[in-house]
Amino acid sequence: MVKETGFYDMLGVKPNASPEELKKAYRKLALKYHPDKNPTEGERFKQISQAYEVLSDAKKREVYDRGGEKAIKEGGNGGPSFGSPMDIFDMFFGGGGHIHRERRGKNVVHQLTVSLEELYNGATRKLAVQKNVICDKCEGRGGRKGVIEVCPLCHGVGVQVRLHHLAPGMVQQISTVCAGCQGQGQRLGHRDRCKTCAGRKILRQKKILEVHIDKGMKDGQKIVFHGEGDQEPGLEPGDIIIVLDQKAHPVFTRIIIIKSRKSGLSLMIMSWRWQHSFTLF
Repeated sequence: MVKETGFYDMLGVKPNASPEELKKAYRKLALKYHPDKNPTEGERFKQISQAYEVLSDAKKREVYDRGGEKAIKEGGNGGPSFGSPMDIFDMFFGGGGHIHRERRGKNVVHQLTVSLEELYNGATRKLAVQKNVICDKCEGRGGRKGVIEVCPLCHGVGVQVRLHHLAPGMVQQISTVCAGCQGQGQRLGHRDRCKTCAGRKILRQKKILEVHIDKGMKDGQKIVFHGEGDQEPGLEPGDIIIVLDQKAHPVFTRIIIIKSRKSGLSLMIMSWRWQHSFTLF
Protein backbone atom coordinates (compact mmCIF):
# COMPACT_ATOMS: atom_id res chain seq x y z
CA MET A 1 0.00 0.00 0.00
CA VAL A 2 1.30 3.47 -0.90
CA LYS A 3 1.98 5.61 2.19
CA GLU A 4 1.60 8.98 0.44
CA THR A 5 0.72 10.11 -3.07
CA GLY A 6 2.33 13.57 -3.30
CA PHE A 7 4.71 12.69 -6.15
CA TYR A 8 1.95 10.90 -8.07
CA ASP A 9 -0.37 13.88 -7.59
CA MET A 10 2.35 16.23 -8.84
CA LEU A 11 2.49 14.29 -12.13
CA GLY A 12 -1.29 13.82 -12.27
CA VAL A 13 -1.17 10.01 -12.32
CA LYS A 14 -2.48 7.21 -10.10
CA PRO A 15 -0.17 5.24 -7.75
CA ASN A 16 -0.44 2.20 -10.05
CA ALA A 17 0.67 4.15 -13.13
CA SER A 18 2.89 2.30 -15.59
CA PRO A 19 6.37 3.58 -16.59
CA GLU A 20 4.94 4.73 -19.93
CA GLU A 21 2.20 6.70 -18.20
CA LEU A 22 4.81 8.33 -15.96
CA LYS A 23 6.91 9.29 -18.99
CA LYS A 24 3.98 10.79 -20.84
CA ALA A 25 2.82 12.76 -17.78
CA TYR A 26 6.32 14.13 -17.11
CA ARG A 27 6.87 15.03 -20.76
CA LYS A 28 3.72 17.14 -20.98
CA LEU A 29 4.21 18.88 -17.63
CA ALA A 30 7.95 19.52 -18.11
CA LEU A 31 7.35 21.16 -21.47
CA LYS A 32 4.45 23.19 -20.09
CA TYR A 33 6.29 24.50 -17.00
CA HIS A 34 9.84 24.75 -18.37
CA PRO A 35 11.44 28.05 -17.21
CA ASP A 36 11.99 29.13 -20.83
CA LYS A 37 8.22 29.12 -21.40
CA ASN A 38 7.06 29.95 -17.86
CA PRO A 39 9.78 31.91 -16.02
CA THR A 40 7.55 32.24 -12.92
CA GLU A 41 7.01 28.47 -12.60
CA GLY A 42 10.55 27.49 -11.65
CA GLU A 43 9.50 25.87 -8.38
CA ARG A 44 6.73 23.89 -10.07
CA PHE A 45 9.18 22.67 -12.72
CA LYS A 46 11.60 21.60 -9.97
CA GLN A 47 8.88 19.64 -8.13
CA ILE A 48 7.75 17.89 -11.32
CA SER A 49 11.33 16.87 -12.13
CA GLN A 50 11.97 15.58 -8.61
CA ALA A 51 8.76 13.55 -8.63
CA TYR A 52 9.64 11.96 -11.97
CA GLU A 53 13.23 11.26 -10.92
CA VAL A 54 11.97 9.18 -8.00
CA LEU A 55 9.02 7.44 -9.65
CA SER A 56 10.91 6.54 -12.84
CA ASP A 57 13.48 4.58 -10.81
CA ALA A 58 12.05 1.21 -9.66
CA LYS A 59 14.09 1.08 -6.45
CA LYS A 60 13.41 4.70 -5.47
CA ARG A 61 9.73 4.26 -6.27
CA GLU A 62 9.56 1.24 -3.99
CA VAL A 63 11.22 3.21 -1.18
CA TYR A 64 8.81 6.13 -1.73
CA ASP A 65 5.73 3.88 -1.77
CA ARG A 66 6.86 2.28 1.48
CA GLY A 67 8.03 5.33 3.42
CA GLY A 68 7.10 8.47 1.51
CA GLU A 69 9.26 11.48 0.71
CA LYS A 70 10.95 11.31 4.12
CA ALA A 71 12.35 7.86 3.30
CA ILE A 72 13.72 9.15 -0.02
CA LYS A 73 15.46 12.12 1.60
CA GLU A 74 16.98 9.87 4.25
CA GLY A 75 18.47 7.64 1.57
CA GLY A 76 16.50 4.43 1.91
CA ASN A 77 17.61 1.68 -0.46
CA GLY A 78 17.24 3.86 -3.52
CA GLY A 79 20.39 5.90 -3.09
CA PRO A 80 20.64 9.68 -3.22
CA SER A 81 17.94 11.57 -5.08
CA PHE A 82 16.90 15.02 -6.28
CA GLY A 83 19.43 15.93 -8.98
CA SER A 84 19.32 19.12 -11.02
CA PRO A 85 15.88 19.61 -12.66
CA MET A 86 17.56 20.81 -15.87
CA ASP A 87 19.81 17.72 -15.96
CA ILE A 88 16.76 15.48 -15.60
CA PHE A 89 15.01 17.41 -18.39
CA ASP A 90 18.05 17.24 -20.69
CA MET A 91 18.58 13.52 -20.13
CA PHE A 92 14.88 12.82 -20.80
CA PHE A 93 14.88 14.84 -24.03
CA GLY A 94 18.33 13.78 -25.21
CA GLY A 95 20.29 16.83 -24.06
CA GLY A 96 23.00 14.81 -22.32
CA GLY A 97 23.18 16.60 -18.98
CA HIS A 98 25.17 19.46 -17.44
CA ILE A 99 28.55 18.77 -19.06
CA HIS A 100 26.89 18.58 -22.46
CA ARG A 101 25.31 22.02 -22.01
CA GLU A 102 28.65 23.61 -21.13
CA ARG A 103 30.17 22.63 -24.48
CA ARG A 104 27.14 23.39 -26.64
CA GLY A 105 24.46 25.98 -27.00
CA LYS A 106 21.15 25.31 -25.33
CA ASN A 107 18.80 22.78 -26.92
CA VAL A 108 15.31 23.99 -27.82
CA VAL A 109 12.45 21.57 -27.15
CA HIS A 110 9.01 21.98 -28.76
CA GLN A 111 5.90 19.84 -28.49
CA LEU A 112 3.95 19.21 -31.71
CA THR A 113 0.37 17.97 -31.45
CA VAL A 114 -0.43 15.40 -34.17
CA SER A 115 -3.44 13.26 -35.07
CA LEU A 116 -3.56 9.47 -35.17
CA GLU A 117 -4.04 9.69 -38.95
CA GLU A 118 -0.81 11.70 -39.32
CA LEU A 119 1.14 9.13 -37.33
CA TYR A 120 -0.25 6.31 -39.45
CA ASN A 121 -0.11 7.90 -42.90
CA GLY A 122 2.84 10.24 -42.38
CA ALA A 123 2.72 14.00 -42.88
CA THR A 124 4.76 17.18 -43.25
CA ARG A 125 4.07 20.04 -40.87
CA LYS A 126 5.54 23.55 -40.74
CA LEU A 127 6.53 24.84 -37.32
CA ALA A 128 7.63 28.38 -36.48
CA VAL A 129 10.27 28.50 -33.72
CA GLN A 130 12.23 31.27 -32.01
CA LYS A 131 15.94 30.76 -31.33
CA ASN A 132 19.12 32.68 -30.51
CA VAL A 133 21.59 33.28 -33.35
CA ILE A 134 25.02 34.93 -33.30
CA CYS A 135 24.88 38.53 -34.50
CA ASP A 136 26.27 38.76 -38.06
CA LYS A 137 27.10 42.46 -37.74
CA CYS A 138 29.66 42.05 -34.93
CA GLU A 139 30.30 38.32 -35.46
CA GLY A 140 29.41 37.61 -31.84
CA ARG A 141 31.88 40.09 -30.33
CA GLY A 142 29.28 42.56 -29.10
CA GLY A 143 31.20 45.54 -30.51
CA ARG A 144 33.89 46.74 -32.90
CA LYS A 145 37.26 45.00 -33.07
CA GLY A 146 39.92 46.42 -30.80
CA VAL A 147 37.56 48.20 -28.40
CA ILE A 148 36.70 45.25 -26.16
CA GLU A 149 38.81 44.93 -23.02
CA VAL A 150 39.08 42.21 -20.41
CA CYS A 151 37.05 43.00 -17.30
CA PRO A 152 39.49 44.20 -14.59
CA LEU A 153 37.28 42.94 -11.77
CA CYS A 154 37.11 39.25 -12.76
CA HIS A 155 40.09 39.19 -15.19
CA GLY A 156 37.95 37.75 -17.97
CA VAL A 157 36.54 34.83 -15.99
CA GLY A 158 33.05 36.29 -15.55
CA VAL A 159 32.91 35.18 -11.92
CA GLN A 160 34.10 36.84 -8.75
CA VAL A 161 35.28 34.70 -5.85
CA ARG A 162 35.29 35.94 -2.29
CA LEU A 163 36.10 34.26 1.01
CA HIS A 164 33.71 34.28 3.92
CA HIS A 165 35.20 33.51 7.34
CA LEU A 166 32.81 31.29 9.29
CA ALA A 167 34.99 30.63 12.33
CA PRO A 168 38.69 30.46 13.24
CA GLY A 169 40.28 28.17 10.68
CA MET A 170 37.03 27.78 8.70
CA VAL A 171 36.61 29.64 5.41
CA GLN A 172 33.79 29.41 2.86
CA GLN A 173 34.43 30.23 -0.79
CA ILE A 174 31.53 32.00 -2.52
CA SER A 175 31.35 32.50 -6.30
CA THR A 176 29.06 35.14 -7.79
CA VAL A 177 28.49 36.52 -11.28
CA CYS A 178 30.80 39.48 -11.84
CA ALA A 179 28.91 42.74 -11.32
CA GLY A 180 31.28 44.63 -13.60
CA CYS A 181 30.62 42.62 -16.76
CA GLN A 182 27.49 40.60 -15.83
CA GLY A 183 29.41 37.37 -16.36
CA GLN A 184 30.67 38.23 -19.86
CA GLY A 185 34.34 38.56 -18.87
CA GLN A 186 34.61 41.65 -21.07
CA ARG A 187 33.81 45.33 -20.79
CA LEU A 188 32.44 47.45 -23.57
CA GLY A 189 31.50 51.12 -23.56
CA HIS A 190 27.99 52.13 -24.65
CA ARG A 191 29.34 53.98 -27.71
CA ASP A 192 31.32 50.95 -28.84
CA ARG A 193 28.51 48.43 -28.56
CA CYS A 194 27.12 46.84 -31.72
CA LYS A 195 24.09 48.78 -32.87
CA THR A 196 22.38 45.63 -34.14
CA CYS A 197 22.53 43.47 -31.00
CA ALA A 198 23.21 46.26 -28.43
CA GLY A 199 26.28 44.38 -27.22
CA ARG A 200 24.41 41.16 -26.41
CA LYS A 201 26.32 39.22 -29.13
CA ILE A 202 23.16 37.28 -30.09
CA LEU A 203 19.81 38.06 -31.70
CA ARG A 204 16.39 36.44 -31.47
CA GLN A 205 15.34 34.98 -34.81
CA LYS A 206 12.24 33.28 -36.18
CA LYS A 207 12.77 30.12 -38.22
CA ILE A 208 10.28 27.93 -40.09
CA LEU A 209 11.01 24.21 -39.81
CA GLU A 210 9.54 21.51 -42.03
CA VAL A 211 8.81 18.58 -39.72
CA HIS A 212 8.55 15.28 -41.59
CA ILE A 213 6.43 12.77 -39.68
CA ASP A 214 7.26 9.30 -40.99
CA LYS A 215 4.64 6.57 -41.26
CA GLY A 216 4.30 4.58 -38.05
CA MET A 217 5.81 7.13 -35.69
CA LYS A 218 4.62 6.97 -32.08
CA ASP A 219 3.30 9.32 -29.45
CA GLY A 220 6.25 10.88 -27.59
CA GLN A 221 8.75 10.14 -30.36
CA LYS A 222 11.41 12.80 -30.93
CA ILE A 223 12.48 14.40 -34.20
CA VAL A 224 15.86 16.09 -33.84
CA PHE A 225 17.16 18.96 -35.98
CA HIS A 226 20.87 18.78 -35.20
CA GLY A 227 22.69 22.09 -34.88
CA GLU A 228 19.51 24.14 -35.28
CA GLY A 229 19.18 25.10 -31.60
CA ASP A 230 20.30 28.22 -29.74
CA GLN A 231 23.70 29.63 -30.66
CA GLU A 232 26.26 31.18 -28.32
CA PRO A 233 29.69 32.63 -29.14
CA GLY A 234 32.42 30.01 -28.76
CA LEU A 235 29.99 27.10 -28.40
CA GLU A 236 28.67 24.50 -30.80
CA PRO A 237 24.98 25.14 -31.62
CA GLY A 238 22.46 23.02 -29.78
CA ASP A 239 19.62 21.01 -31.31
CA ILE A 240 15.95 21.65 -31.86
CA ILE A 241 14.01 18.67 -30.53
CA ILE A 242 10.41 18.15 -31.66
CA VAL A 243 8.35 15.87 -29.39
CA LEU A 244 5.24 14.37 -30.99
CA ASP A 245 2.10 14.57 -28.87
CA GLN A 246 -0.77 12.44 -30.14
CA LYS A 247 -4.19 13.96 -29.56
CA ALA A 248 -7.03 11.68 -28.59
CA HIS A 249 -9.05 10.19 -31.45
CA PRO A 250 -12.85 10.19 -31.05
CA VAL A 251 -13.23 6.62 -32.38
CA PHE A 252 -9.97 4.71 -32.71
CA THR A 253 -7.18 3.60 -30.37
CA ARG A 254 -3.75 2.50 -31.55
CA ILE A 255 -2.63 -0.92 -30.28
CA ILE A 256 0.68 -2.70 -30.90
CA ILE A 257 0.55 -6.52 -31.07
CA ILE A 258 3.83 -8.45 -30.99
CA LYS A 259 3.53 -11.69 -32.98
CA SER A 260 7.05 -13.08 -32.60
CA ARG A 261 9.95 -12.06 -30.37
CA LYS A 262 12.54 -13.82 -32.52
CA SER A 263 11.54 -12.19 -35.78
CA GLY A 264 10.57 -8.89 -34.21
CA LEU A 265 7.39 -8.92 -36.34
CA SER A 266 4.69 -6.56 -35.11
CA LEU A 267 1.27 -5.55 -36.37
CA MET A 268 -0.61 -2.32 -35.72
CA ILE A 269 -4.38 -2.34 -35.57
CA MET A 270 -6.98 0.35 -35.08
CA SER A 271 -9.72 -0.93 -32.77
CA TRP A 272 -13.10 0.52 -31.93
CA ARG A 273 -13.12 1.80 -28.37
CA TRP A 274 -16.34 -0.14 -27.80
CA GLN A 275 -14.80 -3.26 -29.39
CA HIS A 276 -17.65 -3.74 -31.89
CA SER A 277 -15.20 -4.47 -34.70
CA PHE A 278 -11.66 -3.71 -35.84
CA THR A 279 -9.79 -2.92 -39.01
CA LEU A 280 -6.41 -4.53 -39.67
CA PHE A 281 -3.78 -2.40 -41.39
